[in-house]
Amino acid sequence: MKNKHFYLMAFLVLVLFSCCKKREYSDEAAAADDVVVYDTEIPENILPDSNTESYVGLEENPFESPIKSPLSTFSIDVDNASYTNIRRFINNGQKVPQDAVRVEEMMNFFKYKYPQPEGQNPFSINTELSDSPWNKNSQLLKIGLQGKDIPMTNLPASNLVFLIDVSGSMSDDNKLPLLKESMKILVKELRSEDKVSIVVYAGSAGVVLTPTSGDNKEEILDAFDNLSAGGSTAGGEGIELAYKLAQQNFIKEGNNRVIIATDGDFNVGASSDMEMEKLIEDKRKSGVFLTVLGFGMGNYKDSKMEVLADKGNGNYAYIDNIQEANRFLGKEFKGSMFAIAKDVKIQIEFNPKHVQAYRLIGYENRKLKPEDFKNDAIDAGELGSGHTVTALYEIIPTGVESDYIPSDLKYTKVKSDNSNYNDELATIKFRYKKPDGDKSIEMVSTIDNKKVSLDSSSSDFKFTTAVAWFGLKLRDSKLIANSSSADIKKLAKSGLANDDEGYKAEFIRLVDAVN
Repeated sequence: MKNKHFYLMAFLVLVLFSCCKKREYSDEAAAADDVVVYDTEIPENILPDSNTESYVGLEENPFESPIKSPLSTFSIDVDNASYTNIRRFINNGQKVPQDAVRVEEMMNFFKYKYPQPEGQNPFSINTELSDSPWNKNSQLLKIGLQGKDIPMTNLPASNLVFLIDVSGSMSDDNKLPLLKESMKILVKELRSEDKVSIVVYAGSAGVVLTPTSGDNKEEILDAFDNLSAGGSTAGGEGIELAYKLAQQNFIKEGNNRVIIATDGDFNVGASSDMEMEKLIEDKRKSGVFLTVLGFGMGNYKDSKMEVLADKGNGNYAYIDNIQEANRFLGKEFKGSMFAIAKDVKIQIEFNPKHVQAYRLIGYENRKLKPEDFKNDAIDAGELGSGHTVTALYEIIPTGVESDYIPSDLKYTKVKSDNSNYNDELATIKFRYKKPDGDKSIEMVSTIDNKKVSLDSSSSDFKFTTAVAWFGLKLRDSKLIANSSSADIKKLAKSGLANDDEGYKAEFIRLVDAVN
């Protein structure tokens, strides 16, 4: 009897010790990777028992002086995972975690009517200056890029390696089963010259489909249909194998890409954000691009997915339902899977004659140092065929009082002789590389100090401003005076144009659902 009690007590002590150590390791990992872990309130009938989701902490961009900080430099971002993830939270009646909101990804979910580029450059540059709806006396500068829309028949042959997470955490209906249905949409877009391979990873990684022509759609789909979930997640090993297969079948001047589909819950091998970052940066040198597809909820690891896409010459989408799979993998297949420019950087210099202070809306984790702009070794974002990219700057004009800028500073109040540039608001520069290039090409444009009223601005300006405004509200921004949902909805409705698919109307419904 004494032995039974002894073994029982020993077992309980062991369990308690194990739970404490698990929590300790979890806290250390979160601190080391600058990741915020949220315990989201998720209905038990919708999600699994594990309900921790991780997001990288973001700090909102402050206002800066064009005299003290003359250059604003950042990488473009064509990802839109944040928007579909936010949509999922709102549709489930949940509060949106602030760090899940990346305003630039919300704006770039939507398509805008920018003109096609002319000449040899792969994108056109479009700017518009109008009033800010959330801060009196402030202005907004919109910068829009339109990627060249290349017909499917003119796009290079593809070497696509799918890296599929089949670990136990992928067993839910909105993970591996949704992933399989999503892949059917993408496979329909393949041509005979395209090659597809499939690598899976759980406790270990393996090849389940060797390079197969896009003509053999049934064989490819059968390989997807036969996948099942189980085991732990050796993400690092799977990435190594997928890139190895992509490099072995590399198509010169072709579209070589690894497509990772996962919930990001790596827990075997290289799994911390820092380890993943180092691994994927090394693989980027191979010339293979990357697409990251996120699935599921509850234990979704947005922080890891974003690291992979940002550091791996890639893009990132969150697939919350089959309609989103159809949009990203079907209707926008060319933009999602075919890069026309890589390492695209933007640098803007505001004229202090007209600009007292400025701030970039969003792009917090895409900001670069001024000296990074001309450094071709610094990675930046990729632009796909037909893609649009939009950025907003909030500007406080010279001579205007504002609560959001510091009082005059003794040593930075310097008068500059810019009499020759009276009509210029700013100079903007772009650098990009061809998809297979190593040397950047630079484009330069000036922006005139010509503002139109908000009522007279384009529908694109009104709608993207409403989207940014909603994102700032969700982030509980301290730099906006007005956060009225009614006003956001009114502005969005006034910009409701070119909405054949109904995504913009859906956005208005989401605004309605948030007080």
